[in-house]
Amino acid sequence: MAQQPENNIVRTAYEALAAVLGGTQSLHTNSMDEVLSLPTEKTVKIALRTQQIIAYETGVTNTVDPLAGSYFLEALTTTLEEEAEEYFQRIAELGGVVAGIEDGFFQREIADASYRYQKALEKKEHIMVGVNAFIDPPNPSDAVSVLKIDPAIEREQVRSLQDRKAHRNVDCVRQQLAQLTVACRTEDAPLMPVLLDCVRAEATLGEIVHTMKEVFGGWRERPVF
Repeated sequence: MAQQPENNIVRTAYEALAAVLGGTQSLHTNSMDEVLSLPTEKTVKIALRTQQIIAYETGVTNTVDPLAGSYFLEALTTTLEEEAEEYFQRIAELGGVVAGIEDGFFQREIADASYRYQKALEKKEHIMVGVNAFIDPPNPSDAVSVLKIDPAIEREQVRSLQDRKAHRNVDCVRQQLAQLTVACRTEDAPLMPVLLDCVRAEATLGEIVHTMKEVFGGWRERPVF
């Protein structure tokens, strides 16, 4: 949360620990200031140290399944599975994921869930420390330093890209992008090998996306209110 963002360190630690206890195969811990901007090096390191403390200081990795046999957690898991299956059935009845996207189903579900959550916060049916409870008066000294990108970095990146495009084999790039067009127009053709060839030829991400858009078009979500 943007209010009292240091609290996000604690939230992230508990969330990460819960993920480990649940047997996660991959874990990412957000930095406390990502709600405000791209994270600073300091907050990124805190997020990394959060994972390392869990891994090396808690002992949670010493057991394959520390919570095995917990009736409460098994009951929660069963409920989650049942409700997930109900969702899958609803999506299937819509005609699948693509049909659901085109119908705006997922956007409506997200919007409705966000609205319910916000109303619960406003009514204090759901407590979030520092947001709707235990709120401190505004104090300028509590402001968090956010990452500011030097405009010179953008200029240097543009210059570097222009230099790369000026020294690459233009004919090779055009040839690979043409092959990408053919692959996109060929039903069931594997695109990944062709995309990798484009990258090896030093085609830019923008050029690759533009080529694919010429075949597939672009998707614009319908507003959901």
